[in-house]
This record gives sequence, C-alpha cells and structure tokens, in this order.
Amino acid sequence: MAKYKKKRVRELQHDRFRDTTMSLFDRLGDLLEGRGRTILYALAGLIVAGLIVVFFVKWSNRKSDEARQAIGRAITIAKAPVLATPFEGNTQLTFPTEKERAQRAIEEFEKVAAKYGEPYRSESRYFIATNRLVLDRQKGISELAELSNNSAGEVTPLAKFALAQTYESDGKYSEAAQLYGDLAKLNGVIITAETANLRLAKVYEKMGKKKEAADVLFNIVDASRKAKGDDNQPLPISAAAREAADELEKLDPERFAQLPPEAPPSLAG
Repeated sequence: MAKYKKKRVRELQHDRFRDTTMSLFDRLGDLLEGRGRTILYALAGLIVAGLIVVFFVKWSNRKSDEARQAIGRAITIAKAPVLATPFEGNTQLTFPTEKERAQRAIEEFEKVAAKYGEPYRSESRYFIATNRLVLDRQKGISELAELSNNSAGEVTPLAKFALAQTYESDGKYSEAAQLYGDLAKLNGVIITAETANLRLAKVYEKMGKKKEAADVLFNIVDASRKAKGDDNQPLPISAAAREAADELEKLDPERFAQLPPEAPPSLAG
C-alpha cells in the first residue's frame, strides 16, 4: 500500500508537470498564432546564415593555407641555388643560370597572383618584379615603382626598399637617397627607420657627403644606446645600430668618440 501511494504521488507530480508544460506551450501558441510561419522563416534564415558563415570560414582558411603553400613553393624556386654543373648525387632543386631560375620563379608567382586574392596577389607581384630585374631590368624597375605607390600591406615598403637598392646599384644615388629617406620616415615593421637610415648613410658616403653620412650614423647609434623599455632598462642594440657604429668609427673616429657608452650586456639584456 505504501509503495502504491508513493507511485501515485509520482504520477500526480508528473501530471502536474505535464499540465504546466502543456499550458505554457498553449499560451505560447496563442501568442504566436498567425505569426508562426513568419517566425519559422526567420529562424530558418538565421540557421542558413549561420551555416553560410561556418562554410565561408572553413573555405577561407583552406584557401589561405593553399595560397601560403603555393607562394612558399614559388619562393623555394626563387631561392634555389644556381649551379652550372650540378654535382653527382644532388637531389636539391638547382638551375644552370640566374635567368632560368628567375623565369621559372616568375611563372610560379604569376599562378599565385592569378588564383588568389590579397595579400598573396600583391606579395606575388612583388616577387615577380624583383625576379624581373634579372630578365628585363627596366621593366622590373617599372613594376617595383608601381608597387611602391599602389599595393597592399607590407608590399609597399618592401617594393620601395628593393627599388632604392636597385637605384643604388645602378649609381642613381639621388633617387635611392630619396626612397631611403621616405622609408626612414615611415619606420615600418619590416623596413625599420634604422635599416633605411643605415642605407641612406651609405648612399651619402658614395655621393661624397661625408658629414651627412656621419650625422645619420651618429643619430642611429645615439638613439639606440639611449633607448629604454617599459621597465626603464636599456634595450638591446639592434644589428643595424651595431653596423652603423662600425661604419661611423671607420668614417669619422672623432664623431664616434662622442657617442654615449653602450650599456653593459647584463643591463641591456
């Protein structure tokens, strides 16, 4: 009898729960009466939109991975060694001449530029231009000049730096100095002010402007040795600043002697 009562109590509790639940559904149904189809369409739309977003993210990630692999293969070709006569047993990718390597690299980068969007398209165009310098120097210069003014992300400073180096190599020092100066003002992440100013100083030296070169070198090293981090401790000296110090010591020993002392390694670290 006791077991029956307990069972009956559970049944009644279950019935009350069911009644309450059904009552809630009934009230909800009354509220949604006449609008059920609209709400269903809205819910379906939200689900479809969510599925589209998920699909797009997965597709985008897959395409990005594919693009990175493709541009990586092209870079491998561009950096392959040039060996007129490959040694026996060599399994590494090589090319007999720089021109053949440049042509093959351009072909691979053109495939990437045609198939993928930014930033891979602009990056590929940059590598195409730098390799073009080997095959058609004037055309390569024109392509770098275009990228210097109209490209995505970090390609603009990279193209400008490559163009400046090309001008410097061709003896067009005024054009090179102008570009290095512009890059120094930008102070980008890839082409820093120190890097650009170091090249600018070397161009000034080639132009016979010894004082201007010494001033630029002094400022690079002076700022680097005085730089401090958030903890007020001296920052490590960069490779560009060290090279600038060596250049200044050779170019103008007296000016070099005026530099503040370098922080001890224990403090700079």
